[in-house]
Amino acid sequence: MNPTAIHPKITPIYQTSVFKFDDLDAVQQYFDEPGSRYLYSRNGNPNSDELAAAVNHWEGGAGALATGSGMAAIFAALMTYCQAGDHVLCAADIYGGSAALLNLELSRLGIGVSYVPFEELYDLKSHVQASTKLLLCETMSNPLLRVVDLRAIAEECHRHGVKLVVDNTFATPVITKPLAHGADLVLHSVTKYLAGHSDVTAGAVVARTPEDAARLRQIGTVFGLTLSPMESWLSVRGLKTLRLRVAAHSHNAQQVAEFLEVHPAVEAVYYPGLPTHPQHELAAGQGHGLFGGMLSMRLPDDAAVVNRFMQRSQRFPFAPSLAGVDSSCSHPLYTSHRALTDAQRQELGITVGLVRLSVGIEPVEELLADLAHALA
Repeated sequence: MNPTAIHPKITPIYQTSVFKFDDLDAVQQYFDEPGSRYLYSRNGNPNSDELAAAVNHWEGGAGALATGSGMAAIFAALMTYCQAGDHVLCAADIYGGSAALLNLELSRLGIGVSYVPFEELYDLKSHVQASTKLLLCETMSNPLLRVVDLRAIAEECHRHGVKLVVDNTFATPVITKPLAHGADLVLHSVTKYLAGHSDVTAGAVVARTPEDAARLRQIGTVFGLTLSPMESWLSVRGLKTLRLRVAAHSHNAQQVAEFLEVHPAVEAVYYPGLPTHPQHELAAGQGHGLFGGMLSMRLPDDAAVVNRFMQRSQRFPFAPSLAGVDSSCSHPLYTSHRALTDAQRQELGITVGLVRLSVGIEPVEELLADLAHALA
């Protein structure tokens, strides 16, 4: 069959590392007319470009880069603005992998980092240095679900000439679009909600300006951060149900949080959908009434108690990730935030009793019954 007669509804998987050219003129066209054709999949591939365009559309950006993991997305975002001698601000409430990158690797590149307590994010004058280039924060913090006022933080950053980089993994663009609130870059661990089925490792960064979008693409190519065709294709497929899944995650998490809040075995629940949450009203307005599928609960600081919960639960298996359609639980102290210093963990209250729940889209009555059994 003539290939030009094939009109697939879904983009095929371009499982190729390199693309053919007829002659030198065709190669020159690639360099003279960016985007006109493909050369090598590290530089760009139809599948990874499709994912980048889809996430860019969701976030309302000027361009995006699909990366091989969420950590690669964080690295690309930082490298967009930083070089040796620069300084980075980071919210104290941050994913442990982000802290590890800042503490262990950026320091080797000559980039300094300071952590800003949550209460001081809206007044940065005592933290900003002459070399400060950006502030990194999360829409909803991992694992304590603190919600930041994105517009207020963006205004404070720009007042000091500092770029705002926002990790929107927990919220997703269904709930909040940080660029619309003034952020300069927004990033995702696509592994989590955007792909949504626990079968992909991927990331994405979206830029507010074309200049930053071009810089992102250059970084992705030079550092080799780009995503494989197969995982790009799977991520695009997952994105097509994102709105439905986030609504279902949010619905179930709200009921789980309300159940846990009054359970005698639970000391505290961290979920912005609860009226008792300190940023509940902010989250409701900034998130259009959706609060996401992530929450944390505090059990007694006794490893035996935590182990018993994990061993008894059937619907919340212990898995150090999040956001799949199936529920799971994780343990920040032992997994996601292991790289934080003891002082950082103590300041945040990340202790052995803190358990993070990723609430899936199963029938919620089954999840509640399982939790009741596990906590009994």
